[in-house]
Amino acid sequence: MNLQRPNANDATQSANRSKSVVPMSGLCTRCVDGCTGNCEVFKATFRGRELLYPGPFGDITAGGDKDYPIDYSHLNIQGYALGTKGLPMGVTGDSDTAIFPAVNTETGYGWDSKVNMTLPIFTGALGSTEIARKNWDHFAVGAALSGITLVCGENVCGIDPQLELDGNGKIISSPDMDRRIETYRRYHRGYGEILVQMNVEDTRLGVAEYVREKHGLDSIELKWGQGAKCIGGEIKVDSLERALELQRRGYIVTPDPSHPINQAAYEDGSLKEFERHSRLGFIDEESFYAEVERLRDLGFSRITLKTGAYGLRELAMAIKWSSKAHIDLLTIDGAPGGTGMSPWRMMEEWGMPSLYLHSAAQEFAQRLANRGERVPDIAFAGGFSSEDGIFKALALGAPFVKAVCMGRALMIPGMVGKNISQWLKEGKLPNTVGQYGSTPEEIFVCYEEIKDLVGADEMKNLPMGAMGIYSYSQKLRVGLQQLMAGSRCFSVPVIERHDLMSLTEECAKVTGIPYLMDAYRKEAMAILTERYDGLDESMVRGSTAGFKSTYHRIRTYE
Repeated sequence: MNLQRPNANDATQSANRSKSVVPMSGLCTRCVDGCTGNCEVFKATFRGRELLYPGPFGDITAGGDKDYPIDYSHLNIQGYALGTKGLPMGVTGDSDTAIFPAVNTETGYGWDSKVNMTLPIFTGALGSTEIARKNWDHFAVGAALSGITLVCGENVCGIDPQLELDGNGKIISSPDMDRRIETYRRYHRGYGEILVQMNVEDTRLGVAEYVREKHGLDSIELKWGQGAKCIGGEIKVDSLERALELQRRGYIVTPDPSHPINQAAYEDGSLKEFERHSRLGFIDEESFYAEVERLRDLGFSRITLKTGAYGLRELAMAIKWSSKAHIDLLTIDGAPGGTGMSPWRMMEEWGMPSLYLHSAAQEFAQRLANRGERVPDIAFAGGFSSEDGIFKALALGAPFVKAVCMGRALMIPGMVGKNISQWLKEGKLPNTVGQYGSTPEEIFVCYEEIKDLVGADEMKNLPMGAMGIYSYSQKLRVGLQQLMAGSRCFSVPVIERHDLMSLTEECAKVTGIPYLMDAYRKEAMAILTERYDGLDESMVRGSTAGFKSTYHRIRTYE
């Protein structure tokens, strides 16, 4: 396991002086009077609450790095030397047709009204954080061109400097929300959608009414925590006037900007920033159904729900209530994760880790399905960044999981592309980029492909961060095609749980995925003894037809 240092981390710009550290506390084994730092206790001595958060705030993304006993790396993907699943009707699987470029990576979600995506991924909630605001054009255009859904996160209207409210505190105009929606729609090409997320403050401000009436959005997302993990989304502001404005709008702002002591500290220069927090949400079954019905009455054809790394009770509530309310997509976000707006120790220590939570989610969903109840489409989130993680999540959660929600992994290419644009203007390309060329055409491998989509004239308006996200999505798509072909899965819906194996017996116990020395042992013994005992002989003798017809029946695990 990686050495955890709870008193020092690059996220908080802190470090231990000593090489020897007490494992539980993170304090140096030998703490010297006169040390010049720079552990978290040292910095908190004079900067106090600032050490709760990763920094510099607004300029970074940060994700928890705790090494859990079991994670997705403890699963491996099965490979097969026979059979095919998911080829188009009428196509016989052979060496000429069953090639990895033929794999279809499209997926869809929705109870009745489906949304299709070119890839089984979509963005995490890009809301009121400064990272999301200043990089929005890159994120939104990149997602639209890639054919994936973009989630516009909470509090966007509430922090809009140009927000206009009526006498009842409801939104009349939110230019920043308008900009966000219109940017995505400008480059939308029929796959994916933009949906807006709501927390307590958004509901009070009338965000749902605004985006439905002005923009005609078809989808909206409810949220149970996960903004700053379970305590509500937060941002920081470095202006007293801005802090007071947000407080007047009804937000919780700390330290209280209206208090004379805090105003004096701000004038002194010691208090450099204020935190804007959202309120904790409180859920109950009947009010949840009532809110879903209210949103449907407003005209939304799809209602989605995002929930965080809560324990098994809240997980059961989310799945069962979503089933009864006909929720179109339930996104279940596990620990660690994070985009930099959460308290650092909360990112490290709070909530159920992804693999544990997702394993329980599949178990609970299967219980409902076995009772004849329809399970909503599900997405898993919580630290994914590569095609193997996508495959594992789809397989672990099969047949209910349709996509993976990605946070930082889809933000980073947008920021890299944006920075390449700036480096080109300044003539300061680092060698990591400059070794590939000195123009966008030379640097971005997908440049001509994107130009074919938007037209040559539009390329000059295209943010380079969008090219970065498109290129990254292409890597995920091709990589996923290769993994799927290796498991003889030629479309997303045919990926199944038995396409995975557990590398440890503990992982097998948690996930229900067989330990690799047990997986397919029954078939292996049948081949060795030539005693098939009810197995279809064509399955173990290599017939593609037998593979396809018996696969589901003989590899169902309890």
